[in-house]
Amino acid sequence: MARIAPLDPPYAPDVAAALAKWMPPGSAREPLVLFRVLQRHPELASRMRVLGAGLLGHGALPPADRELVILRTCARAACWYEWGVHAEAFAGPVGLTPDQVAATASGTGGDLLIRAADELHDSARWSARTWEALRGRYTDEQLVELLALAGWYRTISYVANNLLDAGDARQDDVLDRTYPYADPL
Repeated sequence: MARIAPLDPPYAPDVAAALAKWMPPGSAREPLVLFRVLQRHPELASRMRVLGAGLLGHGALPPADRELVILRTCARAACWYEWGVHAEAFAGPVGLTPDQVAATASGTGGDLLIRAADELHDSARWSARTWEALRGRYTDEQLVELLALAGWYRTISYVANNLLDAGDARQDDVLDRTYPYADPL
């Protein structure tokens, strides 16, 4: 049960229009519970949507790299709700394998982006070693985006883990699935 009840249909026209902006064009799926809870604060939700959509759809990072950072950031924050959304809806289409997705939950595999996300989670900064490795792979624009992306999904993790009361989901429960997205609420 969500700590703050998500909006339920039928929606007022302005709410329906706002919620439609969160979903992919032409989606027949009901807006995610997270979006329907965020819509309890329409002004904040509209601002959050712009940044989230910008990072997902208009970023400078390769999509697979973006998803690795999102998945690891959510996993480290134990935000299995958002981790599940990205594992199911985004990981496959950007070319991540099930082993890569599982590594984002377990922290195994030694991937540079997993290490980078872990360092940000633990200390809010990258070590000199990680910085140099990232610097060799990414442009200045992409490095700035990596930091904003990890910070954004840390914020989303705070929101989802607290408002949706989804923090009770366990890593083992998520990894036992073959990533079929099921809204836990």
